[in-house]
Parts: sequence; C-alpha cells; structure tokens
Amino acid sequence: MTAVSVPSATTSFDLGPARALSCRECGHQTPLAAEYACLECFGPLEVAYDFGRIRREDIEAGPRSIWRYRGLLPVPTTVESHPNTNPGGTRLVEADRLAKALGVRKVWVKDDTGNPTHSFKDRVVGVALAAARELGFKVLACPSTGNLANAVAAAAARAGWQSVVLVPSTLERAKILMTAVYGGNLITVDGNYDDVNRLAQELAAEHEDWAFVNVNVRPYYAEGSKTLGYEVAEQLGWRLPDQIVVPIASGSQLTKVDKAFRELGDLDLVEQTPYRVFGAQATGCSPVAAAFKAGHDVVTPVRPDTIAKSLAIGAPADGPYVLDAVRRTNGAIEDVTDEEVVEGIRLLARTEGIFAETAGGVTVATAKKLIETGQLDPDGETVLLITGDGLKTLDALGDRVGPRANVPPSAEAVLKALQD
Repeated sequence: MTAVSVPSATTSFDLGPARALSCRECGHQTPLAAEYACLECFGPLEVAYDFGRIRREDIEAGPRSIWRYRGLLPVPTTVESHPNTNPGGTRLVEADRLAKALGVRKVWVKDDTGNPTHSFKDRVVGVALAAARELGFKVLACPSTGNLANAVAAAAARAGWQSVVLVPSTLERAKILMTAVYGGNLITVDGNYDDVNRLAQELAAEHEDWAFVNVNVRPYYAEGSKTLGYEVAEQLGWRLPDQIVVPIASGSQLTKVDKAFRELGDLDLVEQTPYRVFGAQATGCSPVAAAFKAGHDVVTPVRPDTIAKSLAIGAPADGPYVLDAVRRTNGAIEDVTDEEVVEGIRLLARTEGIFAETAGGVTVATAKKLIETGQLDPDGETVLLITGDGLKTLDALGDRVGPRANVPPSAEAVLKALQD
C-alpha cells in the first residue's frame, strides 16, 4: 500500500460544527486530529461542538439519510459531494402486535436492518469515512465482530479506498462472506474480538496512514450512533420516547443515543422531557450488566461465550459511561440467555415480520425480562433498537425453525398437513 502523510494537529479541518476533542475524564481539550486518548490523563476523547442555530425545518429539508443531521456531526460541510453509502432514514415501526405480546401499552421498533449493509454500523462508518477523508487518510480499517466489517468493506469500496478488516476466525460465515465480497483485505484472526482489537491498536500505531474507524478515528466514528437518536425523535414528531432499550457491545451506541437526546433538548429541537435508557446484553458476555447489578462503577472484563457474536466484546470500552447514562436516566441493564435470545428473534419475527440478528434477539428478550421484573414501565412509550439483519446469523436458529411438513404435490396432502 502507498503511504500518505497525515496532517498534523495544527492543520485546520472542515469538520462542520466540531471545534475540539474533549477528554471524557478530565475535560482537557485538544485540537481536532486523529487522536483518541487524552495526553493529560489517557482518558478517551470525544468531539466537542459549537452548533450555532439548528432548526427543524433545515433538518427536514435535508436528504433522507444521516446527512440531514450533518450540522450536528463532525463531518465536512461538503460531505454529500463525496462517495459514501449514505446510510440512515430507516423505518420506525409501530409494533402493536409485539406490544400486546409483551403486555405493554406502546412499542416502536427502530428497524436499522434497512441500511446499506443491513446494520446500524453503516451510520458510524459513514461518519468515520467522511472525517478520515478530511483528516488525510486513504485506507479504511477496523477490528470487528462482523457488522462493522461489512460496513467498512462496503464504504471503502464505494469511496474507492483500500480496506483492511480484521475479524475473529470464528465469526459467522455469512458475515465473513459479506465482507469478502467487497474485494478489500479481509484477515481472519485466531482469537476473540478483544484479541483482534489489541492487534488493530498495534497496527494503527505502526501505520499512521490507516484510519482504523474504531481506534484512531474513534471519536468521530462514535458520533454516527447519535443519528439513531435523532431519527427516533424526528420520526416520533420531534419528541423523546419515555424509554428506549439499546443492545450493548462496546457501549458506545447507548451513550451516543443518550447524547443525541440531550443535544436535541439543549438545542430546543425537542421538549426536554424525561426519558429512561435501558441496556441489553447476552448472559454469555454481560460485564456491564454484572457491574450494574452489583452497584459497581468499574466493569470487569470477561471471556465471551454467546451466540450473540456482534455483542461479544468482553472488555467494553464505554462500559463505565453506559453505567453513568443508565443510572442518570433511572434505567437498568439486564442480560438474557442464548435460549432467550432465540426466542426474542422469533417473537419479533412472528409479531411484526422483522427478522433480527442475535443482537436484536437480545434487545427484544431483554425488554421482555425488564417488563416481567417490573423495571420497564408497561405504560411508557418504548423504543427497541434492532441493529442488524437476521440473515447474518442464521446459524443461531439451528433446527429450531423449518417447514411444518414435507408433502407430495397435492392439495389434499397440504390440507392434511395443516390439520396435523
């Protein structure tokens, strides 16, 4: 690969309303650059903004993609003029049959399977690519549990960039094939996601021209998850739901949806009504749920063992910040078994016709458990985030679903099978 020089931190960038990177721990601010750790305390960095005036009508006049919110994101003002997969604009489904099955008043399903590579990761990669281009990178890279691999490979192909994608060798075959088809550099690694992530950090330090979306450009990448919160509020008629259930992998998605709701309130785009944020994990990888239940502020890493591989991050980077957001909003974090995950997938499919991957099964099953344990208000308006397509995790269903019967080609045989 041909190396390129990466601009220094003193270079002026067009990253829209973004004005600096701010440490989430000590508050120290640094100029916009490809940095992700605070030089003062080594805490994680996130984007700080000067938004100016943002109006609903300006957003509504924008494209039906995440770029309608470009005035709230760290992306160039010219972002639409460059090739991108243009994610977002996915449907918010009024899930009355699911609500009845769960025994609650109102449920909405934010169905992000409609994105270009069929998961919410297209959102974060879209923002990361736009920022990486402005920062001077030419190679898009990532460690991934699957959905991010798909999104990075597709976005790089669309932009005409090279890609380097690292995934555990045990990843679902559908996700491996879906990444490989885009023609980038896909490398499988013997180890779990945390092993792959450590390898990516080593490579990011050695190759300064590679934009590892969730490593050296992570502050920008993470902001893409805010668009889920923005869309939910806009699709509800510019208001916040009473409660929202979010799956937890690294934890970034949950914290950024919460950040989006707060930003909308601060900018007077919605009324600042109370809302509760709930987190969902699989029992086989539930370090954040364990910390929440124990009343701890520190998340102890675990070795993942769950069919929900897209959530199988044993050392979630945003774990402590998830705890903060959930506790501040009076929410909760629960975990569900693999058996419950499969039942969650099937419940959503048979009530609303939405086929979710295992992470979606975690979300639905956790919502059910939260309702049964009295932690989620059955009278509150609830949003469930479904972040990936079930076609990516078919193996999780095993022999649990299939034809009702196999019959000869006769109407009589069909009717008999229906009666059996």
